[in-house]
Amino acid sequence: MTIVAEHFDYVVGIDTHARTHTYAIVNTRTGARDGCQTFPVSAAGIHRAVAWIQRHTSGAILAAVEGTRSYGATITHALTANNITVVEVKPPGKRQRAGVGKSDDIDATTAAMTVLPHEVSALLQPRSEGLRAALSVLVASRERIDTQRTRNRNALNALLRQIDLGIDARRALTDRQLAEIRSWRVRSTDTVEQHYARAEAVLLATAITDADRALQDNKQQLAELNEQLAPTLQDQFGFGAVTVAWILIAYSHPGRIHSEAAFAALAGVAPLQASSGNTVRHRLNRHGDRLLNKALDVIAKTRMRFDETTKRYVEKRTAQGLSYREIKRALKRYLARSIFRQLQVLMH
Repeated sequence: MTIVAEHFDYVVGIDTHARTHTYAIVNTRTGARDGCQTFPVSAAGIHRAVAWIQRHTSGAILAAVEGTRSYGATITHALTANNITVVEVKPPGKRQRAGVGKSDDIDATTAAMTVLPHEVSALLQPRSEGLRAALSVLVASRERIDTQRTRNRNALNALLRQIDLGIDARRALTDRQLAEIRSWRVRSTDTVEQHYARAEAVLLATAITDADRALQDNKQQLAELNEQLAPTLQDQFGFGAVTVAWILIAYSHPGRIHSEAAFAALAGVAPLQASSGNTVRHRLNRHGDRLLNKALDVIAKTRMRFDETTKRYVEKRTAQGLSYREIKRALKRYLARSIFRQLQVLMH
């Protein structure tokens, strides 16, 4: 096992912001900060920053960057293009800042110092670009469309319950009812409030239908990208285009997550110790990537309801005294192990 301080000669901590980045160079042999400088986030500023790093370092260099997929994306690209290894670090928490305070210089130095004692193989690699980045765009788009569709449905239901337009809105509207609403025209028998309510209902029903089509197109696009990244993964029982996209975004590329246990921890399905005295138990891990956890949750629930092998397992564990949540937790942990091993093969 090799730690960062043994493998690299310098670590550059980078505190990223919208307008400027702050860079702190730490010598791994002495642990001293050899320099700290702030540069603007522009093409010229990024170029000057990389040149400054190269002038003040030698040998093997590691860059510890905050937010490699947000404010730190441009500097991550530039450093990678100059053959400087980049890893992602999280901003310091409140406990780390207690008694120290906060500034860009402090945060940049902390970013560098944080990775020094870590194993090189355990460092968090930046998420990959290309197909994986395209998946992220589609997933974000899907969430936006779905959120707006839900708002439109709620608004239409409220409107139909408030003003009588001849539609039974006591339950969720069906596709047939939405089609009927979209076909409405001006009616001379409508009162003033019915006239404007009917026009608004047509607009909302049309928006809902358009969103349904957009989500179907989005799902098809996700399925195509999933198949290119990890062929056959979404062909398994319970795996859908959306859940597989969530999984692939979290996994990103081989080498980002160093072990199956780390993948389970990232998914928030690695049980945490909660023992005390004569009580030996574990509790639910609520940390990690929540979309990845949601993907495993959806797959586990689907298999518990419809997969015969899983249903027999549930019956067996129920007879042993386990609750529904405990059984689902065990299934999610099994899924994390299985998926990680498949991804290691499919994406190499």
